[in-house]
Amino acid sequence: IRHQSDRYDKLAPAWRRPKGIDNRVRRRFKGQYLMPNIGYGSNKRTRHMLPCGFKKFLVHNVRELEVLMMQNRVYCAEIAHAVSSKKRKA
Repeated sequence: IRHQSDRYDKLAPAWRRPKGIDNRVRRRFKGQYLMPNIGYGSNKRTRHMLPCGFKKFLVHNVRELEVLMMQNRVYCAEIAHAVSSKKRKA
């Protein structure tokens, strides 16, 4: 969360690195937000993996679903928002 984004509406919560000379977050004072670091990343093997052990793949048509069937041990399908309910049933 961006520093002081909870205080001001004009500041979006998306992270921006603090650059001020007196900034408490940048200087890592106690009780302030922690800055994102590379060490917070998840393991490369389990990154983007769902709790069931599959990776999500967005499917827009039947052809993409057939391609996905070749990798059925790794990926699971998520039907795209733009696909109509009529085509979802087929």
